Formats: sequence, structure tokens, C-alpha cells
Amino acid sequence: MTFSLADLEHRLSDATILDSGIPLAADAQHLFDHAIALLERGEIRAAQRDAHGVWHAVPWVKRAILLGFRLGRVVEMSTASGPFHFFDKHTFPTRDFRLHHQVRIVPGGSTVRRGAFLAPSVVCMPPMYVNVGAYVGRGTMIDSHALVGSCAQIGEHVHLSAAAQIGGVLEPIHASPVIIEDEVVVGGNCGVYEGTVVRRRAVLGAGVILTRGTPVYDLVRETVYRATADQPLEIPEGAVVVPGARRVSSPFGEAEGLSLQTPVIVKYRDDRTDAATALEAWLR
Repeated sequence: MTFSLADLEHRLSDATILDSGIPLAADAQHLFDHAIALLERGEIRAAQRDAHGVWHAVPWVKRAILLGFRLGRVVEMSTASGPFHFFDKHTFPTRDFRLHHQVRIVPGGSTVRRGAFLAPSVVCMPPMYVNVGAYVGRGTMIDSHALVGSCAQIGEHVHLSAAAQIGGVLEPIHASPVIIEDEVVVGGNCGVYEGTVVRRRAVLGAGVILTRGTPVYDLVRETVYRATADQPLEIPEGAVVVPGARRVSSPFGEAEGLSLQTPVIVKYRDDRTDAATALEAWLR
């Protein structure tokens, strides 16, 4: 059974499809399977960028993923001879890759969940994990112990360094997921969460943590970037961000010499920065 894109959007725009008090339609499994297949081919995405460069969640696509949790039943997913045991919804097994996908998945315990898109020439170093609804563009490297969360959007030629954590945002439906645009370098042990947008060619130094509640201080432009109730935290194009600290101004904080971590933009990307980040090309 197949559906047109218009049919899919119409059916999955109905919020009652996730209401456990309303019986599922007879073709709900086919509806879900068709949407997941389109996600895996990169033909639909959980978030899109408009003509003004603003990223928006695509609610009906996220609703398609959530439908899988309603449809799913917990089954054993362990291999017959393996010592480890795995149990999950039958609707979300690991994704089945073949040589023609041209994705490098280096042996050693990496997993890509069903419903994620990895473009040709993506490199996955073990162990790493990509969750449902994620999109990973051409030429991106996902290094060891890195996580790409549900519905996260990763651009082309991005480097997610070892232990980088890109948070997932599946619910609420209208909440935009984390966005990492093209040619971004995410340093080791970084964490990017809660719908943060990192614009193209930015560099996050090792250990930078970005959340909706994190103010980012720009020493070059002498300004502070913050999320608002309606807008995510955005890191400007080409910004080079490193971990920093700001002192606590309360009497107790000052008496104890306390400070809070805060990311700081110390420069914008230049030829010297590009040379320092270009070495990874030899690994591809």
C-alpha cells in the first residue's frame, strides 16, 4: 500500500491519530511504514529551513514517528548467538544498510535506528548512535561515543568529535530539534541541546555546552546571544566558541569565589581556523 505525500501529510496532520482513546485506522501500520521509508531516503525531514533561513519543525513528520510508538509492541531484538539482550518496540529496529547506501559504518558497536537518514559518504566511527528521525548530510563524520538525537538535523561536512552529544527533540510536536548546519566542527565532549541552532562553519571548542538557558557572550561583537520564548539559541555563522565562566554576583557567590560556565565567542573563523580543522579530510 502506497500513499502520496499529500495523503501522508493530511492523514498525519490529524492529532487524534496519537490519541490512545481512539482506535487506529486499519491502514495505520502502512501509513507509518511509508513515512519512515521516506525519512530514511531523506525525502521528508523532521525540520526544514525556510527562505529566510529560519528552521521550523514539521509536525506531521514528527507525528509519524510517534505513531510508531503507539503501534509498536516490545519484542526481543537480540541476535540468536549473542551474549547481549535487547528489547524495544518492534516498529523501531536498527536500520538495515547495504553497500549501495555508501555509508561507512566502521565495525565496533555503532547503531543507527530505523527512520534516520544518513547520506552517502557519512563516516560512523565506533561506537556511536543515531536516533530515529535524524538527518545527517554528505561527508559528515560521527566520531566515537557521539550521539545524534531524535530528529536532529546535521548538515554536510560536519565533524561531530568524540563524545559529542546532539540532543533529540521529538516532543512537543511543534518544537524544533537541534540544528547543526554545514561545515560545523563540534569538539569533543560538547553538548548541544533543546533546539539550539548552530549556523554554518561555526566551531565549538571541546567541552562547550549549549542549551536554551545558556547565554553566549560574543567578545568580538560585544553582545550576548540568548534563547527567547519564541526563538532558540543561535550560534552565528563562523563563530568560534570556547568554554568560559562568569562570576556569581550574589554576596554568597562572591564570598565563595563561585562562577558559572558559559560559552564565549572568542573569534570568527579564518584561514588559520580552517587549517586547524582540515586534517580530518585525510580520514575520509
